[in-house]
Amino acid sequence: MSILEKIDSPQDLRRLNKAQLTLLAEEIRELLIHSVSECGGHLASNLGVVELTLALHYVFDTATDRIIWDVGHQSYVHKILTGRRQQMATLRQFGGLSGFPKTEESHHDAFNTGHSSTSISAALGMALARDLMGQKYSVLAVIGDGALTGGMAFEALNHAGHQGCDITVILNDNEMSISKNVGALSSYLNRLRTDPSYSRTKEEIESRLNRIPAIGPNIARAAGRMKEMVKNLVVPGILFEELGFTYIGPVNGHNLDELYLMLSNVKQMKGPVLIHVITQKGRGYEPASLEPDLFHGIGPFNVETGHPLKKPFLTYTEIFGEYMLNRAKTDSKVVAITAAMTSGTGLSAFAACYPQRFFDVGICEQHAVTLAAGMAKMGLRPVVAIYSTFLQRAYDQIIHDVSMQKLPVIFAVDRAGLVGEDGPTHHGVFDLAYLRNVPNLTVMAPSDKEELIKMLDAAFTLSGPVAIRYPRGVAESHIEAADILEVGRARLICEGQDIAIMAIGRAVNIARDVVAKLSRLGISAALLDARFAKPLDTAAILQRAQAGARIVTMEENCLNGGFGSGVSDVLTEMGFSADLMKIGIPDEFVEHGKTELLLECLNMDAASAVEGILKRWPELLKKGHELELLKIVKG
Repeated sequence: MSILEKIDSPQDLRRLNKAQLTLLAEEIRELLIHSVSECGGHLASNLGVVELTLALHYVFDTATDRIIWDVGHQSYVHKILTGRRQQMATLRQFGGLSGFPKTEESHHDAFNTGHSSTSISAALGMALARDLMGQKYSVLAVIGDGALTGGMAFEALNHAGHQGCDITVILNDNEMSISKNVGALSSYLNRLRTDPSYSRTKEEIESRLNRIPAIGPNIARAAGRMKEMVKNLVVPGILFEELGFTYIGPVNGHNLDELYLMLSNVKQMKGPVLIHVITQKGRGYEPASLEPDLFHGIGPFNVETGHPLKKPFLTYTEIFGEYMLNRAKTDSKVVAITAAMTSGTGLSAFAACYPQRFFDVGICEQHAVTLAAGMAKMGLRPVVAIYSTFLQRAYDQIIHDVSMQKLPVIFAVDRAGLVGEDGPTHHGVFDLAYLRNVPNLTVMAPSDKEELIKMLDAAFTLSGPVAIRYPRGVAESHIEAADILEVGRARLICEGQDIAIMAIGRAVNIARDVVAKLSRLGISAALLDARFAKPLDTAAILQRAQAGARIVTMEENCLNGGFGSGVSDVLTEMGFSADLMKIGIPDEFVEHGKTELLLECLNMDAASAVEGILKRWPELLKKGHELELLKIVKG
């Protein structure tokens, strides 16, 4: 039996000796590689924190102590050690383990995470609650160097240093190499600074110096100044010291002995402490260590080669990236901005070809949007490429800094709609609702790759802000009669007399299937591709209402305040009491799982939509089609 098979809880871990812990680290890496190769997920970051996670669970007890993993994409090892090892095959699958910490999943998960730069704020809140309630436990935040670029992290550091309560921040830095010389010196200094006997000795020396007549205080002050000089010269964490933290580091994040000793000493320390840990992304798996960006978040892959098992079809992201590259060749005012998602948003080629016109601002969505506003104000044409779920963090800037000034900023809103296995923190199902109500902002959503290109072309002709939201994954392609993309005008795909379906974005392609299935039941349905969530095609909406048709709206967005709500508002304002049915995301957070399965569970797939339509209007089903309906519903 392997060592890992004996680990069902952190208590089991603490029974191991140091040699067994080293072997356990190797076994955990093997399990990580195997699990992620089948399910997909965040591999490089988890391979990099194996020893750190082992040391944390060896020293701290997460049954009472609180560890908050920033973002949480590096929490797989934590899951393995806290009783979820046998469920790793279900990672990110519907009904299986989440790819992020989840309090509903285990009491060892202290806080639900998924977005960046939040851990220190949450940890400080817990530490303050602990102190106010007179309780005793340790609180730690594990945050990466990338997440530390987020302004929220520095806001929390500033507040934590001011409060002075007991809290430990572990900075997991995987961008620096570990030098043996620096590491040895660092280890010595860390032992000296974290050993309680050092503090006692320092206080005793200062006390005795102060007792020497006349010259005692002067020597003490000189010693204090010398201490500050040495600290400023030797300690690279002076910024954190000035914020009120005791800085420890750099620490070798793959040396279990060093980690154990350092964490054991830190556990006894008082006040805010920041530990600077150096780790290597992808450690133990060569493909991941050579291409950590690729293996940060990857789908299923071949373990032997490291090559993704990818379908040879273009995604919306790739089409956007290619468009930007071509646009920049003919328009020198085009600049691209992203927030730590260069490859994720398809801008790697742009960054390589036009480095002076590309700006990755780190995990700072607010800054990215206002930066774009400043550029647009001075005559550039900035394109801000950010995932839908992360653009939420810059809502104030979209309103105040861009839309209020009518600045021509283009928002490329990637990963709009359901994103599948990353789950509720990453589903982009709120953007139509939170963007549709912003004055001066045009909001578009393509149903296929041809429309995406048209919308990008149109966006560059407009003098105000534009948001184009498109989904994750393969881009549909429909070669149909070419038409001019007129702002605020829907496109009629097919005519019908019994019912009218108005859909937007990826939902248009589901609606195509709905129309085909209804046709098999002898029901004639019109289909309109709305294309615009703002401005809506009021004329098309009223035309359908005037014709007396039943109207169905379809969107891969929350129903509250979304596209369907907009259609309903138009009908109400114009005095029409049309028979309207809305299909979309209900008022709930959607779990993780394959997008196709999630759509089915939400009754948003074509078969469910047909069933729902006929429940709403049973008179549409003509006699003799009952068996066909049963075939459609049961697939």
